[in-house]
Amino acid sequence: MSRDALVVGINTYDRLKSLNAPAADGEAIAQILQQYGEFQVTRLPAVKDKENETIRIGKQTKVSLTQLERAIVQLFKPDGKPPDTALLYFSGHGLRKNLGIQEGFLATSEVNPDAGNWGLSLQWLRRLLQESEVRQQIVILDCCYSGEVLNFAEADPGDRGKGRDRCFIAASRNFEVAFEEINSQHSVLTAALLKGLEPKQDRWVSNYTLVDLLNQEHHPFPQRPIFANSGEAINLTRKWNNSSPVNSTVQISAICPYKGLSYFDCTEADANLFYGRTALTDELLEKVRSGNFLAVLGASGSGKSSVVRAGLLYQLKLGRRLSGSDTWQLKIFRPGINPLQNLALAFVESELSNIERASQLAKAEELIAKGAVGLGQVITAAQTQRVVLVVDQFKETFTQCQDITKRQQFFECVLGALQRDDHKLSLIITMRADFFGKCLEQEYSGLAKKIQEHLVTVTPINREELKTVIIKPAEYMNLAVEPELVSQMIADVENSPGSLPLLQYTLTELWQQRTEERLTLTTYSKLGGVRGTLQTRATEVYESLSLEEQQATKRIFLELTQLGEGTEDTRRQVLQGDLVTSQHPEAVINRIIQRLADEKLVVTSTLSNQIAVVDVAHEALIRHWLLLRKWIEESRDILRQKRKIEAAAIEWRDRRRVKDYLFQGKRLREVEDFQRQQTENLRLSDLAIEFIQASVRQRRNNRFRSIAFFLIIPLGLSVYVGIVIEKSVRINQLWQTVDTARGKKYSQTRIQALEKLVQSGESLVKKDFGGADLSNAYLKGADLRGANLSGANLTAADLIGANLRGARLNGANLIGANLIDANFIGADLNDANFIGADLNDANLIGANFNGTDLRGANLRGARLNGANLSGANLISASLIGASLRGAKLNGANLSGIDLSGVYLIGADLIGASLSNANLSDADLSDADLSGADLSGASLSNANLSNAYLGNTKYANLRNADLSNTDLKYAKNLTSEQVKSARNWDKAIYNEHFRTKLGLPPEPAK
Repeated sequence: MSRDALVVGINTYDRLKSLNAPAADGEAIAQILQQYGEFQVTRLPAVKDKENETIRIGKQTKVSLTQLERAIVQLFKPDGKPPDTALLYFSGHGLRKNLGIQEGFLATSEVNPDAGNWGLSLQWLRRLLQESEVRQQIVILDCCYSGEVLNFAEADPGDRGKGRDRCFIAASRNFEVAFEEINSQHSVLTAALLKGLEPKQDRWVSNYTLVDLLNQEHHPFPQRPIFANSGEAINLTRKWNNSSPVNSTVQISAICPYKGLSYFDCTEADANLFYGRTALTDELLEKVRSGNFLAVLGASGSGKSSVVRAGLLYQLKLGRRLSGSDTWQLKIFRPGINPLQNLALAFVESELSNIERASQLAKAEELIAKGAVGLGQVITAAQTQRVVLVVDQFKETFTQCQDITKRQQFFECVLGALQRDDHKLSLIITMRADFFGKCLEQEYSGLAKKIQEHLVTVTPINREELKTVIIKPAEYMNLAVEPELVSQMIADVENSPGSLPLLQYTLTELWQQRTEERLTLTTYSKLGGVRGTLQTRATEVYESLSLEEQQATKRIFLELTQLGEGTEDTRRQVLQGDLVTSQHPEAVINRIIQRLADEKLVVTSTLSNQIAVVDVAHEALIRHWLLLRKWIEESRDILRQKRKIEAAAIEWRDRRRVKDYLFQGKRLREVEDFQRQQTENLRLSDLAIEFIQASVRQRRNNRFRSIAFFLIIPLGLSVYVGIVIEKSVRINQLWQTVDTARGKKYSQTRIQALEKLVQSGESLVKKDFGGADLSNAYLKGADLRGANLSGANLTAADLIGANLRGARLNGANLIGANLIDANFIGADLNDANFIGADLNDANLIGANFNGTDLRGANLRGARLNGANLSGANLISASLIGASLRGAKLNGANLSGIDLSGVYLIGADLIGASLSNANLSDADLSDADLSGADLSGASLSNANLSNAYLGNTKYANLRNADLSNTDLKYAKNLTSEQVKSARNWDKAIYNEHFRTKLGLPPEPAK
């Protein structure tokens, strides 16, 4: 490996103050590079030392601009083959020219600023370095003049991520003087460099270990070196002897060096195993160095979170690549449902006590509630040069935060806080590329424009990087990898979207089945390679979904399959919006796509016009996932017919919905039959359904016209037909009013039309009102079976006796709604808001209330058997007389609630919060209360026969009232658990447990 160095030390100047240290500095650096670094060193100015017949740096010899330029060109752009490593060291004066544009110069001996001769331009050096083919470039500048220190950034090309390894070091910050050491012939920087370059043992000193020493060096001068490193470590010096090098490789191969489907985090353990993204990490560091906003976008599975956490943030934390970054505050969070609250939480110190954390959180929330001004105050108060705020999974501002006001406030807060002169705040976001279209839907404080101007796209990893991803972690753990295995794995995943997690998952499986600390092609073949591992994973994911989600997932994968016409079936890219139907509304589709993307089974991205598209992660899924193959073969004919209808609907839409393109006659009847048959299977797209409905209306209108024109009928019959026709026309007009309002959030005319349709006895079965504002609507007795009301606003709506069986109300707002006697059997009420709603005697059997807000709701006499109330908030709700047999209440908040006399037979109350709840006379037989909090609850006369109080985690009975509570056959009960309650000695136990508790036997009856 060829290594060249140019060492420059200029003491003598014609018109500037002569210096004492540069020549000595340069000579010492030259000698250490020759002795320990195997560098071929060129000195400037060079003189012959007559005493020992060697070349050294002259103390009084001048250096001209021409000499310096030629020497630097010879170093970085020689006539022949360039060296592998090139090092430039300069000690002397540095000049700053500030005439409209600031420029930096390395001062040569003859400089005369008054005459326009400033020396060697750093901008010239920057261009030279950009054009240089030298792979490893090191530039060290130790210079100052009249208290103004050279700003080395002008010489730094800054084009990190371009496959070069670079190291830049300068004496001090631009407002500091560079000093000479006390009682030393060297400057402060060079003295530290000499100390750092002196190898202490038989291992390389690199630019990174050198920077570590510079960061730790303490001296009495107000001077701190600045630096920037990029690329891989550059070896500088090392002791050379015959002993074997110290083996610093981790010896514990019991630790898996691969991450499966998880991301690499900002920890030493993860960073040591993170390979393949050096160039991208350099690019991100450069963006952070030069700006205060960075958007990292890429397809799912491209490794966005990993490169930001284990790449960018870890390097900032080390402080090896950007000077001073080890002192910066790094804050990382995910937006979640409430982005502003999570932002405030990011500024709370984790090591505080609960009380201290609560106090600090309250203060942070109070400030951030002020928006950008408050966040700015938090940043100003931070005792650091810079606060780096990372919003990982930025998509959650759209997927989880459904409150558009909260979302807008969050964007205004973080983007507004960036408008600072000091750039103390740096904002970094990571987001799936397909969500960029969401950023364009509204102005959002200029978010989309900001992203476009500061975007770094995570592109697919190349072949060489893939090789390091496979081999390097194994080497770190002393694992061997067969070369044939590496070649096969690269061939299997190269150019496949979202390949990194799939590769990591397969490598994890290989590690778990390793033979004699070796990863083999044989094991890989047994696993079925990436494709086999993927197939197994796909089946596991599918089987973990609910029945409704499985049906939607099956349809999604069928839609993503292009049927072969004399060829193999292939993948088919689909617009995400085209997967939405009234049966599977947008919220459901988005949730499933999110899950499948997270599991790396599909890949999401955006077209050039920012429309989200979905694609199968790998065609191996279509070819080798047996369950999908079965679906395709069963549905092949149906799929072909469905695609023909949808193609006709698209043509009708593209032709501006002209009636000439509608179906008629036999073709329309066939399509209607198809639609009826596929209602619960491969449902047509919403556009196709609209197309068929328009065709049916056209046929109906034609019939009415025919009747009116051709039939001669008695007057009475004419009147009757006229009434029928009038009613049909009126209902048709009402439906047209409803259809016209589609997509509008609020429409008074739509509400009035719906009320009239319900009064006329019209069915609203399976109609789509997703996201519509139907507040205060009078829909008493409406038939809304299977309707889509997800995200709808039904505040104070009258739905007494309405049939909502199987309806989708997830995310709907039903505050204060009148739902007495309504039928919700099997309805999806996930994350809905029922605060203060009246559900008296409602039928809620099997309904999904997961995460639903039921505070203050009236559920007296409601039937909740088998309902899912996991994570629901039931504080202050009335459940007296309700039936919850077999209901799931795990994680629900029932603190302080009155459940006296409620039937909770077989209920799932794992981890439920029932502190201070009134459960007197409640029937909890066969219920699972593992890990539930029953502290302070009243369980007097309650029946807990066969109940689980410690199936996986023991229920908390501290201070609960157990008077006359039936615990005779309770399972997994402990004496410590019972004795933490009040009146524990008055509960009913079996004789064995009474003895264990030290209680006397029950008196004979």
